[in-house]
Amino acid sequence: MFSIPEALPRLAPKLEQLTREVLFGDAWQRAVLSPRERSLITIAALLGQSRPHALEFHLRRGLDNGLSAEELGELLTHLTFYVGWPSATAALGQLDAVLADQTR
Repeated sequence: MFSIPEALPRLAPKLEQLTREVLFGDAWQRAVLSPRERSLITIAALLGQSRPHALEFHLRRGLDNGLSAEELGELLTHLTFYVGWPSATAALGQLDAVLADQTR
């Protein structure tokens, strides 16, 4: 499924409920876009906003939703021209760490 930050239910129980039920339980489940497509869109948005913590989570989720390492690398390469070299190369480092973690 997905991982909610540990402090969320303790400090913001309503936000945890909305995250679980509305964001991941409804918005991510709508049939018009596949989970794979939603992952591509979300990764692009997070990279453009420089959200590395959320980006790592969604890189993992993208792999779970059927994106390959090659596709994620291509996505980050393409986005380099729109979000800038520093953001994209930092994201490639995150992707490398996520992939290394998955092989353990």
